[in-house]
Amino acid sequence: MQNKYFEDQTYEKQDYTVASLSVADYDNCNFINCNFTGTDLSAITFSECSFENCDLSNVKLSKTGLKDVRFKGCKLLGLHFQDCEPFLLQVSFTDCTLNFSSFYKLKLAKTKFINCSMKEADLAEADLSNSIFSNCDLAAAIFDNTNLEKADLRTAYNYSIDPERNKIKKAKFSINGLGGLLEKYGIEVS
Repeated sequence: MQNKYFEDQTYEKQDYTVASLSVADYDNCNFINCNFTGTDLSAITFSECSFENCDLSNVKLSKTGLKDVRFKGCKLLGLHFQDCEPFLLQVSFTDCTLNFSSFYKLKLAKTKFINCSMKEADLAEADLSNSIFSNCDLAAAIFDNTNLEKADLRTAYNYSIDPERNKIKKAKFSINGLGGLLEKYGIEVS
């Protein structure tokens, strides 16, 4: 059975906790001020779509396609992005709350995280090479065997990254962020 297909649509102020979003392929669609809290977005494909000021906290993403999807001003608490369809997975986040979300083992090279809160996010074993973390709060975020080569963390803060357990070759850090790289050694940088 073939999925439904929606193209060039704008959905505003929809509450998908009342009536769920149709399982379909959405191409170049915009979702503005919509509530998806706790809904099931499994097996839905979003291509070149944008979500603006939406609440997607705790949504289910089993085999969800996120192909060049932009999130702006969204609340994305506790999402398991690793459950998404990995083929052509490409996302960007601006002014979003991604606390407690998981990117475990995902290939997300060149991803942009701009002005995001990523407290306690799981970034273990993810490929985030060449990614940008601009003005992001990474308090208690998990970095373990994470590829951060050539990533830009110069304005990120509150992170703790073990250089011996992560790939950080040619990554960019600020002098203010050195404490986050030396934390395990008990060294105080002032």
